[in-house]
Amino acid sequence: MLDVLYETNLKSLPLVARGKVRDIYAVGDEHLLIVTTDRLSAFDVVLPDPIPGKGAVLTEVSNFWFERTRALVANHLADLTLEQVLPDAAERAQVEGRAIVVRKLKALPVEAIVRGYLIGSGWKDYQASGAVCGIRLTEGLFLADKLPQAIYTPSTKAEVGGHDENIDFAQTERLLGKEIAARVRDVSLQIYTEAAQYALGKGIIIADTKFEFGLDNNGELVLIDEVLTPDSSRFWPEDEYRVGISPPSFDKQFVRDYLETLDWDKTPPGPVLPDEIIQRTADKYREALQRLTGR
Repeated sequence: MLDVLYETNLKSLPLVARGKVRDIYAVGDEHLLIVTTDRLSAFDVVLPDPIPGKGAVLTEVSNFWFERTRALVANHLADLTLEQVLPDAAERAQVEGRAIVVRKLKALPVEAIVRGYLIGSGWKDYQASGAVCGIRLTEGLFLADKLPQAIYTPSTKAEVGGHDENIDFAQTERLLGKEIAARVRDVSLQIYTEAAQYALGKGIIIADTKFEFGLDNNGELVLIDEVLTPDSSRFWPEDEYRVGISPPSFDKQFVRDYLETLDWDKTPPGPVLPDEIIQRTADKYREALQRLTGR
């Protein structure tokens, strides 16, 4: 059985925040320790049951993509090691394989969402208006259709317990300024396009994903948070992809689909998950890691 980490309790560093999935600690004035736990959020609610090993998988997948995207955009990973930040072996053991040390940056108030396929809220948008987030699409597209080209559909970033809201590009320009808004859009589309091509060679379709960015002290754009993980993306097995159906996922969509069968109003507290759903979800996460990285 994999170790399970629902919540961290590090005494040697001050806790800055506990997000839906991540616990964040201050490391001096210029760095942060980000620990990815096994917590799972669905419909913006943190569920009571952890997914064993999920935090380690997300950390390894993110680090893999951070390395692959370094030529496209800087990222927030710092040069400090975990041993330097947590010299106490017992504390280090609690977060080993799940923690990264990052530069402290000013996060931008926008989630950079890229869609390559017509699914989820994008499909609902399209059915209602023929457009996704104000972007007019070809007529006659079906559920899970591949879009002629990937589209950028940003949203606001909600606090814990809140809901993100889709916004148009003009709103991102007002929030970020024209130059940064354009850079975020262009880099997001470039990362998605290259990553989707790579993943397809490993038998995975990346249907959509979200990126987060910050600015360093020089105003340079920096990729932060997580990158192209099963939590921030929709991964489909290529061999089971069919237009017109919602393909099975390597991500928490499996949990979302189960939750949709329940009489739950999607407000806290979240429902308890059956053991079978927990185990099958853990297996999905590990399979995504293995396919993408060979590890």
